[in-house]
Amino acid sequence: MRIVAIVGNRPQFIKSGPVSLALAGHAEEVVLHTGQHYDPGLSEVFFDELGLAPPKYRLEAGSGTHAEQTARMLPGIETAVLAEQPDWVLVYGDTNSTLAGALAAAKVGVPVAHVEAGLRSFDRTMPEELNRIVVDRLSELLFCPTELAARHLAAEAVTEGVHVVGDVMLDANLRLAPLARERSQALETAQVEPGRYLLLTLHRPANTERDSFTRIATALNTLTEAVAFPAHPRAMRALEAHGIELGPHVRILPPAGYLDFAALASQARLVLTDSGGVQKEAYWYGVPCVTLRTTTEWVETVETGWNRLTGDDPELIARAVAEAGPGAEHPPLYGDGHAAERVAELLCTMRPDRP
Repeated sequence: MRIVAIVGNRPQFIKSGPVSLALAGHAEEVVLHTGQHYDPGLSEVFFDELGLAPPKYRLEAGSGTHAEQTARMLPGIETAVLAEQPDWVLVYGDTNSTLAGALAAAKVGVPVAHVEAGLRSFDRTMPEELNRIVVDRLSELLFCPTELAARHLAAEAVTEGVHVVGDVMLDANLRLAPLARERSQALETAQVEPGRYLLLTLHRPANTERDSFTRIATALNTLTEAVAFPAHPRAMRALEAHGIELGPHVRILPPAGYLDFAALASQARLVLTDSGGVQKEAYWYGVPCVTLRTTTEWVETVETGWNRLTGDDPELIARAVAEAGPGAEHPPLYGDGHAAERVAELLCTMRPDRP
């Protein structure tokens, strides 16, 4: 059994770690790194920290529009898939790397397996939402993190090959987060104390446009608590290009590796983010979250009271930060820490339909 796994950004590196470990000894995995995150702080560091073998293939997708980036990935992925002749092409999440991997595989007749299938925000202005829909339609194996995700697929008449396995990010979280507090010096670097700072992540194109970023900055500048901000390269470029100034209480840091980020997230009083994965990580750490979006695919975090959606409205953001606290209950969400084992077993036992 040979599997080509497509990865390209921080969440995908994290998700792929437990799956790679579960596949070891049972299947040959060939990793292709698209280069969607080309900053070393957002790519190579994860291979080191998560104990992953280096990718066999590396593309240079770089930045650009969604269409440009996806188009640059397709030829390299197709070439690799044709050379490897795998049984499955495995894609993760909802990025341009996910879409390009699924498209390239489907075009040459190699079955696609999708980790994190069935998620829906029902906001088609988000490129990620369109990627999810297309990739799920192209996939023969659909690994859902929740029963709700499986119901979303059933509502779209996608029922074949659907399996609820749990969330592979939880697998990584349970394995690696305890190491973060022991090994990371991130809090010292940021000059913050446990429970007495906010953590900010911001990377979505809509939020780094001038008007939206300015509104978010307005909210941040009204806060009095220290804010640790490991800045995504896109956010840094936007700050400089738009001339946006953040107060001295906002500590701008380089992009964080997984262990450093886990240390910062798990010890913050509150997380502000526009990332899907970070919403879940905050929940698992028992840290309240304010999501700088108006929709989320992780609705359970909102329903349990641990996450609030504000968009880029300065008043809503400031109010949510002031009012945020632990939810009344903290039920286990997104699996039991064994999702990767289920993914590996299904990949190795389900025989793909080949043309």
